[in-house]
Amino acid sequence: MKITRRKPDWLKIQLPNTADYKWMNQTIRDHKLHTICTSGKCPNAAECWSAGTATFMILGNICTRACKFCNVATGKPLAVDSKEPLRIARSIQIMKLKHAVITSVDRDDLEDGGANIWNETILKVKEMNPNTTQEVLIPDFNGLRHLIKKVIEAKPEVISHNLETVRRITPIIRSRAKYDLSLDVLKYISDEGVVSKTGIMVGLGEKEEEVIETMKDAFSAGVKVFTIGQYLQPSKEHLAVEEYVTPEQFAKYEKIGLEIGFKYVESGPMVRSSYHAERHINALK
Repeated sequence: MKITRRKPDWLKIQLPNTADYKWMNQTIRDHKLHTICTSGKCPNAAECWSAGTATFMILGNICTRACKFCNVATGKPLAVDSKEPLRIARSIQIMKLKHAVITSVDRDDLEDGGANIWNETILKVKEMNPNTTQEVLIPDFNGLRHLIKKVIEAKPEVISHNLETVRRITPIIRSRAKYDLSLDVLKYISDEGVVSKTGIMVGLGEKEEEVIETMKDAFSAGVKVFTIGQYLQPSKEHLAVEEYVTPEQFAKYEKIGLEIGFKYVESGPMVRSSYHAERHINALK
């Protein structure tokens, strides 16, 4: 028998009503801009926009992988849009962002995994928005270092790649990505002198000791910033929530993570990968 768990009060949010939120929302609509903040209905949009931060997705909205936690469509992606770097850079300019987060779908259909568009996008954003800092949340590029290097060479302030979950649950929820491969990607980024960042979801049946083990693995790979948020089931076709982790447990994870040695640990029910992203650029200071 399938158990349906009711969302606890701490996961209920009020729609924002600040002047910053209204202005940004109107700007996005007027200029037909695409952000993950709006399409993903992020609960932290108002806070991030007030801090001058927003998140964009490049390389289309169809992924070549079919992870069981993710609501992005799976299938055959459309052709790469060569004008996308300019469009992202203009969007950031129009929105007057201080900090931009850029992510993408997996593009295993492409020989370069999308690395060239990644490089061009970061550089175009720098060219048109010289005072805007950037965090990029990248796929694993199948661990091919020459492709990851293309992202590193564009010199974003932070490079993030998510582990998503603990080692034991990885094969259950990630369709192709592997735990140790993701750690290798993070170590390579760290060894190149870039601020590296990763994150996981909880509520998938993991144990506390497994979360701690994952944090230690990430720290050993040189990661400076670690995020932990609650997994929420996107649809009935996706994995069900096993547990709604309490705010007290999230606070405990944050304390443990800081004791392990991370520069920043963002841990809370509403935390997403880009939460407080504008602060993480200082992780090497």
